Amino acid sequence: MDIKKICTFSAIVALCFLSACSDDGSTGAIEWPGEKTAPLAECTMPAFLKKGDKIALISPSYTTPDSNIQKTADVIKDWGFTPVIGKNVDKLDAGKYAGTAEERADDFIAALKDTSIKAILANRGGYGTIQLVDLIDPKLVKKNPKWLIGYSDITTLHAMQTKAGVMSIHGTMSSSIAKTAGKDDNSTLLRDLLKGEVPTYKVPKHKYNQKGKAEGILVGGNMTTFVPLIGASDIDVFQNDGIILFMEEIGENLRNIDRMFHSIELHGVMENVRGVILGEFVDSGTDLDYESTEAMLSSYLKKYDIPVMCGFPAGHDDVNLPLVMGAKVEMNVTDKGATLAFDIGGKTKDVDTDKLTNKTTLSNAIRLMLSGKTFNIE
Repeated sequence: MDIKKICTFSAIVALCFLSACSDDGSTGAIEWPGEKTAPLAECTMPAFLKKGDKIALISPSYTTPDSNIQKTADVIKDWGFTPVIGKNVDKLDAGKYAGTAEERADDFIAALKDTSIKAILANRGGYGTIQLVDLIDPKLVKKNPKWLIGYSDITTLHAMQTKAGVMSIHGTMSSSIAKTAGKDDNSTLLRDLLKGEVPTYKVPKHKYNQKGKAEGILVGGNMTTFVPLIGASDIDVFQNDGIILFMEEIGENLRNIDRMFHSIELHGVMENVRGVILGEFVDSGTDLDYESTEAMLSSYLKKYDIPVMCGFPAGHDDVNLPLVMGAKVEMNVTDKGATLAFDIGGKTKDVDTDKLTNKTTLSNAIRLMLSGKTFNIE
């Protein structure tokens, strides 16, 4: 065969390949071979705290009344630790922020650089931590592994810590600790975790659970806060393989939660998820005809062959149990209920979440305030 015929034959083959159709007659996309997304690396665990260790109290988001911070400082002293209040927590910017982004970032950076400080407790959430990401060097986080504690808007900083390779704690903050003087289960379990007592949670069965067992690195938090992080390379921990995805929300209607979940899907995140933990969904609204938020999300999660744990008591409700973000966890969902265990060492203890004795202490207005939905301070 001469060269002219060879070229013609090759062109015909290429044309047929590029215009190949699927069974239904539509033009099929060419699937180029690609590498599977790399697994999310296990994070470094900061050291558990000893008596006298310092805990920094900072406000990375909205401002917090000084009285709340002082009450929490007293609780930290009762726990045997030494509180260190950030120098900018009394600042106010734009009527809501605890200072400018630079001032809030400075308190976080100062706590990281201070070798005597072993943990960093956020005073409250609200909004604003996404403004700090470009102001904090991830190498500084990696070089100075410390427990960062908080939830809601602090979800951004959890993602930053995990991406930098350091575990953190999704848990209660100063605004809540002050309200109960640290006597509630959320606070005492946080205290015990900081001292090295690591909970293994037993969770009651839920009608929308999906059975199965999975292991992976725990990521996630407040949906409104973490969904905008997907695709942000510096803090995107959601597009790596082998993750357990935790989600909670407050004050969002169902269609917004629906939109956020489908955004997660469209970004390809669910391909990396080995299991899902649905936390508290407070005041989600009734704008769509579903029994609950769990019912809606369950209808979408059915197509994935992964375990789903519903009703885990973490988020903006009265029971907000500490979760170690960036840690390797094992979840097991059966007909009788579910368990969640952290593979981080320490002394393990079983916690039956159905037997916790928390009483309602936070009004709906306070919960909404902590999430940043309103700014009325009680």
